[in-house]
Amino acid sequence: MGAQIVLYERLRPLFHKIFGTLYTGSGNDTIRKLSRDLESPTKLISVGDVTTFHLLNSDIIPDIQIVDDRTKREPASDRVVVGTKHKDFTEIFVDNPAGVITEDLIDAVGNAIRSDEHVRIFVRGEEDLAALPAILMAPHGSVVLYGQPDRGVVLVQITQSKKEEIRDLLNKIIEAQDNKEELRDIWRKLDGYQDYKGKKQCDPQQA
Repeated sequence: MGAQIVLYERLRPLFHKIFGTLYTGSGNDTIRKLSRDLESPTKLISVGDVTTFHLLNSDIIPDIQIVDDRTKREPASDRVVVGTKHKDFTEIFVDNPAGVITEDLIDAVGNAIRSDEHVRIFVRGEEDLAALPAILMAPHGSVVLYGQPDRGVVLVQITQSKKEEIRDLLNKIIEAQDNKEELRDIWRKLDGYQDYKGKKQCDPQQA
């Protein structure tokens, strides 16, 4: 799994905030509400089994779906599990424990964003924090959708200011880690190989 960022219990209140626009309700009705604001995103990324299921059920095909066969930390229904297994997706698997962002998850999200195919990232563990790397790594003009338990679906428009907001949040989490030095490569990946002043650095894969 490589290096990993751990969300310690004392930092969980940071995640009480909703990072985008909350569309209240449940099921396909919620998807109908938010679909009016989707337009044509650069990339559409869906995080969570129930959100992904209802998107696909409404014939909205995300570029990337991130699922773990669970909802609210319980096994998802058979209907939802089967419903997210769409034939048009290339499937990749990644290990990621609850309350953690692993380097493997970050790599999977980054590779999926660069791909021209529809990608289903299946997380063995939990995808509870997967929206954060998705927001940071998605190109401008993209949309990330994630479920807000018992409330609805959150739509996040990817802008530079939104990326900075999430970067500041992750920086607080990383500053609390005991292995900050080991996380330098993770930061570079999350930043798209940018330094802290926003100046593009050389991507070693393209050098």
